[in-house]
Amino acid sequence: MSEVPSSRSRPSGYRFPDGLVECRFRYRVRYAETDQMGTFYNARALEWFEVGRSELSRAMGLPYTEWEKRGAFLPLVESYVRYLGPASYDEELEMRVGVEATGRAKLRFHNEVHKVTNGAPVCRGYTLHMVVDESLRPCRLPDWARAMVEPVR
Repeated sequence: MSEVPSSRSRPSGYRFPDGLVECRFRYRVRYAETDQMGTFYNARALEWFEVGRSELSRAMGLPYTEWEKRGAFLPLVESYVRYLGPASYDEELEMRVGVEATGRAKLRFHNEVHKVTNGAPVCRGYTLHMVVDESLRPCRLPDWARAMVEPVR
């Protein structure tokens, strides 16, 4: 379930920040992701955002499994989803996902999902992740990871 953002979070109408390291990919709404009303079930948005994080990490040249092998883990500490429109079974969607370092030990992943056929927005939001080590203690974002997520200028 998404949470209402705090005053420290992005306002409800926030936009995807410019200049982030990002990628785009397409996928289709699976039948299991729909509800009785024939649209995607709201909890699926956060699952899609998780897929987006994995796709972005892979696109940056280091799959998330390698982050963990290097001792950097990213537990979720905050999420926000703004639902903007329906998406039905088998509709093709495109996700734009980008990442930014926020402070010394957090990463914020921004997501936008829209329909490929007409560009209609489906949902937008973000997830905030703490960087922790193998013992689950917060730690600084490693230099190798910081270099990967530095904004494009």
